[in-house]
Amino acid sequence: MISIIGIPLDENSSFLRGSAKAPPLILDAFRSDASNMYAENGFNCGDSGKVKNLGNLQLTAGKAAMDSIQKAVSKELNRNQKVVSLGGDHSITFPIIQAYSQSFPDLNILHIDAHPDLYDNFENNPYSHASPFARIMEKGLVNRLVQVGIRTLNDHQKEQVKRFGLEVIEMKDFDPTVSFQFGGPVYISIDMDALDPAFAPGVSHHEPGGLSTREVINIIHQLNGNVVGGDIVEYNPDRDINEMTAMVGSKLLKELMGKILK
Repeated sequence: MISIIGIPLDENSSFLRGSAKAPPLILDAFRSDASNMYAENGFNCGDSGKVKNLGNLQLTAGKAAMDSIQKAVSKELNRNQKVVSLGGDHSITFPIIQAYSQSFPDLNILHIDAHPDLYDNFENNPYSHASPFARIMEKGLVNRLVQVGIRTLNDHQKEQVKRFGLEVIEMKDFDPTVSFQFGGPVYISIDMDALDPAFAPGVSHHEPGGLSTREVINIIHQLNGNVVGGDIVEYNPDRDINEMTAMVGSKLLKELMGKILK
């Protein structure tokens, strides 16, 4: 069983806001008559007996919002549900993983993104969307963090990679024939700006030279491991063109759910 949770939080965005509007628009695309609800592996994502849409969380601000996210995800995990969260900016991943680490102490993360999001403290905000994976690693919440699609690695974040002993596959080194292997439970975090802007223009940070939609789908399909949850973040509808990015987000939602349950 999967619970879909909308997390309309973008207060930790550093450049543009707008991703708080994303969750219902991804779900509108998911339900659109332009497509259907089947993942490519044959899983029916519209099966109400297996997929439950909980709608958007009602959030305040600051640490209270982070606490609310953690509690909501923990509640579903305690009901033996898997959770797929729709952001919102990437700061939501930290409280989600705080919840997941309690249910899966040997958790691994596959992080698909243009940015490593490892800043120690970005613009005096430790909860910035540029910092969630630094917080996750500092607290020892996961066994292994693999980052793929990265193409903005600066000196500070290179030091953070060394500090935490991370596996980073920069886009310049990406090999689409390689499948990712995990020995334990895996959480997949997808930032929409991992994709080249040609495929997903509706993001706050356009970073050319990224993954194609098919490459991201193949990463999900070819992953060898027990996928127990995930998130799709950083879709900014204010920058989208003809709902293209919403449709890509809904496609990735289907493939992620299919990977979890099929």
